[in-house]
Amino acid sequence: MATVFTDENVKEIIASGQPVVVDFWATWCGPCMAMAPVIDQVAQEYEGRAVIGKYNIEEQSTFCDENRVMSIPLILFFKNGQKTSIRLTGKQSIETMRQKIDELLAL
Repeated sequence: MATVFTDENVKEIIASGQPVVVDFWATWCGPCMAMAPVIDQVAQEYEGRAVIGKYNIEEQSTFCDENRVMSIPLILFFKNGQKTSIRLTGKQSIETMRQKIDELLAL
């Protein structure tokens, strides 16, 4: 199951140093809703190796603003407490998600 990121927990989870994947989404966003099962699937597949989850921009805003999220879905990748250069925008296939998570794990 995908982690639910909030303004209260996301920075602490990232600061832990483990690989983290954050999907910025909203209920009114069609491509975001299409990504939901993909995020859930990779969260299950990579459990124990990476924290993968969703950040609802309708319910939260601070972390969204800090990362200058201008369009969704946006997926950001973090490792060792820092944002990496890996990022995805728009609807993605599960194969692309796996490739980018593997890239994150290899950093």
